[in-house]
Amino acid sequence: MDVVKRTRLSPEERRAQLIDLGVRMLAERPLEQISVEDIADEAGVSRGLLFHYFASKHDFHVAIVRHTSADMLARTAPNPDLAPIEILRDAMASYVDYVSENRDTYVSLLRGTASGDPAMREVFEATRAEMARRVIDQLPMLEIAPDPRIALSVRGWIAFVEEATITWLRAPEISRDELIELLVTALPAVALTPDTAASLLR
Repeated sequence: MDVVKRTRLSPEERRAQLIDLGVRMLAERPLEQISVEDIADEAGVSRGLLFHYFASKHDFHVAIVRHTSADMLARTAPNPDLAPIEILRDAMASYVDYVSENRDTYVSLLRGTASGDPAMREVFEATRAEMARRVIDQLPMLEIAPDPRIALSVRGWIAFVEEATITWLRAPEISRDELIELLVTALPAVALTPDTAASLLR
């Protein structure tokens, strides 16, 4: 990789640059193999300066994961101009495209050693909670009152989305569009009564 020429940046810009370099490296190697030395060399700064922005290597890794999760949520944000079921379909299409473009990063984070770290799990949990909130917020527009059973079902559906997508990435035996439709139709099938689910998907 080309070494970045030392440039005077504001503290916010330098911190963002270091995280961005970490995210780029994450596409090439597992999180645990991203070293402070490599990041410092790539940024053209000293190792000590990196620790000025992050308390530890672990703290830096958590910042990379937070950035990656925020990027995924931004890419899959609901489009308010669409009908609720189309919002879901559009979000799932964006999700599948995002993880396809960031395949190694996605699988590494959800199935690598990072998944067992408490601080990383907190980031993943916050991401899943936001995904669930987005779904539940659409229910009143469908004249469906959210309740604890639906909330639990939505969280289970998110786990299904992650597992189905990872399996598809490893062995894509169905098309992208078929995967998206599977993810979309699975939600009402799990969370709603059969009659409500059928009317929603018509």
